[in-house]
Amino acid sequence: MAIETVKLSEQAKDQLIKLKRTTGIKNWNVLCRWAFCTSLAEPTIPAPAKIPTDSSVEMTWKVFGGPEHEIYFALLKQRCNRDGLGTSNTVLANQFKLHLHRGIGYLAADKSIKNINGLLEKISSSRTSSPRNKSQKKTS
Repeated sequence: MAIETVKLSEQAKDQLIKLKRTTGIKNWNVLCRWAFCTSLAEPTIPAPAKIPTDSSVEMTWKVFGGPEHEIYFALLKQRCNRDGLGTSNTVLANQFKLHLHRGIGYLAADKSIKNINGLLEKISSSRTSSPRNKSQKKTS
């Protein structure tokens, strides 16, 4: 597997601490899953960046993904293919780090997330506003 360990930057750790406090979600891995999926839902490729992994937050890939870790890996591979980046181990590891940190930043910056309901509403509204769902509504 291309990703054995998930490490976060100090900035991402601070953003997750804020999210833990506002949402009541206690586990890093659960918030990281939300963040990863939030970034995957964004149609653009994350901007290339050197992201330091300088925080004390570290988890294995299986802890990050839980029982569905293979699904998260498949989503990452599918996204890298769609973006025309390929699926080498280096690309997958780099894109995962970029998506994860972008997603954490998006969630932390969203002023509407004041509690768990705000997080759920964000996900619900992104599903109804996606281009795929809009085209489905037109044909229904």
